[in-house]
Amino acid sequence: MGQLEKPSGWSLIDLLPEPVEKTLEETLARLEQAVSEFETMREVLARTVSLQDFMTALAQLESIATLKSRIEAYADLSFAENTQSPVALNLRDRVDQVLTDTGNRCLFFELWFKELPEDAAQSLMAQSGDPRYFLETIRRFKPFTLTEAEEKIINSKDVNGIDALVNLYEMITNAFTFTLEIDGAKKPLTRDELSSHFQSPSPDVRARAYQELFRVYEDNSTVLAQMYIHRARDWHAEGIELRGYSSPIAARNLENDLPDAVVDTLLSVCRQNAGLFQRYFKLKARWLGLDKLRRYDIYAPLTPSDKTFEYSMAKKMVLDSYDAFSPDVAALANRVFDENHLDSEIRSGKRGGAFCYTAIPELTPWVMINYDRHARDIATLAHELGHAIHNLLANRHSVLTQQSCLPLAETASVFGEMLLTDRLLQQEQDPSVRRELLANALDDAYITVMRQAYFTIFEKDAHDMIAAGKTLDELTEHYLGNLREQFGDAVELSDEFKWEWIGVPHMYNSPFYTYAYSFGQLLVLALYQQYRLEGDAFRPRYLRILSYGGSQSPLHVLTEAGLDVTSPTFWQGGFDALEEMLAELERLS
Repeated sequence: MGQLEKPSGWSLIDLLPEPVEKTLEETLARLEQAVSEFETMREVLARTVSLQDFMTALAQLESIATLKSRIEAYADLSFAENTQSPVALNLRDRVDQVLTDTGNRCLFFELWFKELPEDAAQSLMAQSGDPRYFLETIRRFKPFTLTEAEEKIINSKDVNGIDALVNLYEMITNAFTFTLEIDGAKKPLTRDELSSHFQSPSPDVRARAYQELFRVYEDNSTVLAQMYIHRARDWHAEGIELRGYSSPIAARNLENDLPDAVVDTLLSVCRQNAGLFQRYFKLKARWLGLDKLRRYDIYAPLTPSDKTFEYSMAKKMVLDSYDAFSPDVAALANRVFDENHLDSEIRSGKRGGAFCYTAIPELTPWVMINYDRHARDIATLAHELGHAIHNLLANRHSVLTQQSCLPLAETASVFGEMLLTDRLLQQEQDPSVRRELLANALDDAYITVMRQAYFTIFEKDAHDMIAAGKTLDELTEHYLGNLREQFGDAVELSDEFKWEWIGVPHMYNSPFYTYAYSFGQLLVLALYQQYRLEGDAFRPRYLRILSYGGSQSPLHVLTEAGLDVTSPTFWQGGFDALEEMLAELERLS
């Protein structure tokens, strides 16, 4: 097994071999030829359609999607490597234009299929094989689809309109530099480097790190908030006024193939359980010797340790935890390392945070993290490798159906984090260390469940407020109210946290995305409880869930696994599992 001893960049050679410009032009030429051939199917499909013609069109569409995904992945990952690179930015813009053009030229198929009589569509879908759910998804959007000319106008408008605005948001915020004095020396930091100090043992450092974060965002708040306001207005204009969705979030719910009622139930149960984390924060305040936890302190470590972990150690810990669950699963994770598809080093201009990017079924996904040697970075590595495992288990599917829908996208990633935490707990009997591990797990659960749910709750309110003409000051005050509901009397809030929302990229990139994290974490808590009860017998059922990828609806996949996500009781079960962790923490105190 190869070892990457230090954080490093990745290789994109599997997407576009050197010389890149030559292979890019060749791939673009192949894409143009494929699209031109596909356009000839317009007249064929307009006549009486045979199954053979339909399957030919589907095969051509898959070929086009494969070429588009390869080009798009290279452009996106190059930009993520260095968001300040003019070359990468130019390539991304160029590719966006090409993809918009090809998408418009292929649009006729989607519109044609939506307009087919129900009996004819059902007959074709029944014989379509793996792409069936892709076709069902097309039909699901039929009531909200405009004419071909109108759809083309929206696509063309977006690439130089709202999509460009979101790109500017990323460029501006990824270029931010923060300054923090540590050990008497002022240091320039990226946001990821600054964020690592939110877990500093020093209360003063924690406070100054947050204050510096929000100082920079407040200095840019007028521009960033205006970008968000236009994002919300664009979402409303297209989704509500043009397409006729019942609410802004309904557009995301339809994309996720979840009934509005299921999402409402999820968010409602999250709100009802805010007291669980308030109870935890009060317990944590006592451990830290505080009368009340400040918002600066919610991720504070319970021991005064700045323990760090070398990259090679982190890699071993994560792979060992996956290996204990299944050597085959660990082997899939290790492919990301062996094929040099991991960018783990911290660099100026590199995109912040972490993600996993799947291009096409035949290629191992790419993973980006910013490894800063802290314990949370190990959990992040386990999380993103979980995404890679998920997509590799689903790589037998078409490029049209490999990647799971958003509500199930976190199933493997959060499960991987729990495997890591459980393995560490099994190896550790020291009560103080166990307390630290369980506290870290609850910290992560707060971040993934409650914080993300309240982001979505704020987004729902913010979109309505913006449509009603509310001001930036009213939005920031409303966000403070959102935080007060989350924390109750358990946490002291400082006024600068009213700027937190303008620093949440998902609100700009993918409105209402964040509830998927809450969905995924609570789902995995339920699945993990089954794993603890059943042991090895659970593994085939879990791997089957992952192997579906995006080839079935989330309700189909989960119902088959015996889970009823329409019931408040199911979601409460996830909080009951968190309650067990909290109860053990209280015993350890």
